[in-house]
Amino acid sequence: MATPTSRIEEHPDLVGMRARYARASTTPTAQGLESLTLLAGLFLLVSPWIVGFTRFDALTVNNFVTGIALAVIGLALGVAFERAYGLSWAVCALGAWTVLSPWLVSGNVDTTRTILTNVITGGIVFLLGLALLAVGRKGGKKNG
Repeated sequence: MATPTSRIEEHPDLVGMRARYARASTTPTAQGLESLTLLAGLFLLVSPWIVGFTRFDALTVNNFVTGIALAVIGLALGVAFERAYGLSWAVCALGAWTVLSPWLVSGNVDTTRTILTNVITGGIVFLLGLALLAVGRKGGKKNG
């Protein structure tokens, strides 16, 4: 007796979930959040030079790498939200890391500039991640 084979990509639950995320990605809210995530990543990337704390090598590299990761996630969400939606959790994690990084990276880098920049940027990024999760969960529904 032969058993039918099917591919996981054709599973009805997965197809329905991707369709829901595709609908969600077409909303102005989702598109705005994706753009803001990309912009927050780009700001974090260049923040040591804008704010002026490049003398702290560890935090400069941290913000540079974290900013690149965040910008790439923002771009991935903008291009294929239905496939990259799971990265919304990573946006939250990067936001939390950005808030804590002035105290956790090596060296004494917790100055007023670094703390304000990272706490404000990280808080915004964390909230963006939560909002992206909510948009994907709502799935493009008009009500509820």
